[in-house]
Amino acid sequence: MSEVDTAVIFKELTATGGFKIAVATLTKPASLNALDLQMINLLTPQLEAWQQDPQVAMVFLDGSGDRAFCAGGDIVSMYRSMQQSQQQNESTANVLALQEFFTQEYRLDHLIHSFEKPILVWGNGIIMGGGLGLMSGASHRIVTETSRIAMPEISIGLYPDVGGSYFLNAMPPGCGLFLGLTGASINAADALYSNLADYYMPQEAKQGLMDKLLGANWQVAEFAQTLSDICLEVQTDFHLALPKSNLKNYQDKLGALAHHVDVSQAVKFILALDSADDKWLSKAQKTLQAGSPITAHLVFEQLQRGKNMTLAECFQMELGMSCQCGEYGEFQEGVRALMIDKDNQPNWRFKSVEQVPSAVVDYFFDTIWSQEAHPLAQLGLKN
Repeated sequence: MSEVDTAVIFKELTATGGFKIAVATLTKPASLNALDLQMINLLTPQLEAWQQDPQVAMVFLDGSGDRAFCAGGDIVSMYRSMQQSQQQNESTANVLALQEFFTQEYRLDHLIHSFEKPILVWGNGIIMGGGLGLMSGASHRIVTETSRIAMPEISIGLYPDVGGSYFLNAMPPGCGLFLGLTGASINAADALYSNLADYYMPQEAKQGLMDKLLGANWQVAEFAQTLSDICLEVQTDFHLALPKSNLKNYQDKLGALAHHVDVSQAVKFILALDSADDKWLSKAQKTLQAGSPITAHLVFEQLQRGKNMTLAECFQMELGMSCQCGEYGEFQEGVRALMIDKDNQPNWRFKSVEQVPSAVVDYFFDTIWSQEAHPLAQLGLKN
């Protein structure tokens, strides 16, 4: 079997009564199932086919291995493409390649958000960046005791894309802004609290859950309710104690953070929080301090704009932002420092959020295409 065939494995399992449980498994465990264009181009048409197949009751999306559901997009490949464009003065071709990746990724993410049948995501292990794009829009999202979720783009000069403008705004006040600015890692309890997950089970429950799905008597028009009942039953059977939720613990502070109308003041507020006895908060503060000042502005601005946008409009805005990030250079420098040279010494264009001119921030939100020519112009429109 070729690599193209195995990047994602698809199966259809027949349940009691004849309906099918469709399974899609990301199968690149060596790279923590990092999402690349090949995987995206396999997932999208298969999900579309399953959505139209009357015999498919639901989709089960997971990742191979025990370490990660999906640790993000294939950033290293993006970096090499951007570097090649600079070295060979072939910017147009490589920028178009980057545009193609983000366009297809956001189409897939939007498809999951709007899918007409239930999609269950088994969110075990690491879930970051593009992995959260796959998970956030699913109808049934399960986390386990090993789940570690983050949008760490501030460390690489990008921003929380894949619909972050939408789902970070759906969190309790201040949570989305804090997570975007600090790249903080959250656990299963945090995921439940911040509306990123629906159920909590031990990772050992996976096979038992599948057995119940296959033994269920699925009925048309009741697919979602049947899945909800099964998930709740399995969750109840294990009575797994939740870990401490850091987000919930700091909600009073995060609620105050949400009232800041200036990114500089928001950053100062976070850095001034007392973290003497809290390693989680201390790490979040250090990540913010070391992160891209431009990204801090992008996070703040995308969430301000996203409050009044539909999901489709958020993805459309983010596609423009991502393409601009691919050209500006901050993204390349962040990936170089963190993932290529691994010196952890990024030379950011500006040394503080106060130094970033408003014109630079505006650049990332400039309209690249007319409304009709936008690559995601049809997103959210019914045929």
